[in-house]
Amino acid sequence: MSEHDTPRFNQPLGGNDMPRFGGPASMMRLPTQESAQGLDAAFVGIPMDIGTSNRPGTRLGPRQIRDESRMLRPYNMATRAAPFDSLQVADIGDVPINTFDLKKSIGIIENFYHELLSHDAVPLTLGGDHTLTWPILRAMARKHGPVGLIHIDAHADVNDHMFGEEVAHGCPFRRAQEEGLLDSQRVVQIGLRGTGYAADDFDWCREQGFRVVTAEQCWHKSLEPLMAEVREQMGDGPVYVSFDIDGLDPSVAPGTGTVEAAGLTMPQGLEIVRGIQGLNMVGGDLVEVAPPYDTSGNTALMGATLLYEMLCVLPGVKRR
Repeated sequence: MSEHDTPRFNQPLGGNDMPRFGGPASMMRLPTQESAQGLDAAFVGIPMDIGTSNRPGTRLGPRQIRDESRMLRPYNMATRAAPFDSLQVADIGDVPINTFDLKKSIGIIENFYHELLSHDAVPLTLGGDHTLTWPILRAMARKHGPVGLIHIDAHADVNDHMFGEEVAHGCPFRRAQEEGLLDSQRVVQIGLRGTGYAADDFDWCREQGFRVVTAEQCWHKSLEPLMAEVREQMGDGPVYVSFDIDGLDPSVAPGTGTVEAAGLTMPQGLEIVRGIQGLNMVGGDLVEVAPPYDTSGNTALMGATLLYEMLCVLPGVKRR
């Protein structure tokens, strides 16, 4: 196919065509559609906070991420990625979770993503609390088999139970590992920190074969060398990326429910996501944005930026 035969892909609505505070409230003011049919990548929201253990509010996260994403432009000046010249992308709206039943919502999310993946689109998810990653990984494993995982977070999210419940935002990766959804030799967790109940809070991860990179190991340094090692570890297999906004330091991202001191910087967050370039990334999420705790919207803008950077490292994105 010559360059003149290339179909025109969806484009974000430009700031010179409509003021940035106007236009549609979709991710990057992209066109919307009801399903992932015909798409290479799909932005999808999961407005959910019924799995949270401290401050609620992440049900409002997808809407504010979309709102703040109006500042993002289509071309990546740093990496030269041109995702909207390369892939067909749209915002397919929100998963209709049952806000009165967390366990039913798990099934709703899994079925939604199973249908989405039937179109061979890569989902990029706007969260929502971290419980949602477990059912997404179920759908991923049905399509790809066990996946590698790059997990950025202040917390390991491997609790066996919370208040006696196996379904909560502190449990998704324990459940995913138990169900064989993860390729445990290709799991890395970055930014873990804070206080706990016992060493097992992080050591359980190491016992599974996960690589644990604590926040302290990241302080005052570039993470480009780390990501070179992560790329080697991940190899050619499918990789899922789950980025909890509380992986970032609360000075950058205060709008979240379970804040921990001394986290990653935003430049480090960008280094992590940009370091995924070249891997077989099959999906990603950005979770735990809770707008009530950051009325400026800056936390949501950090989240929107990281989701855009995930789009820029997907397979097939051209650089120009």
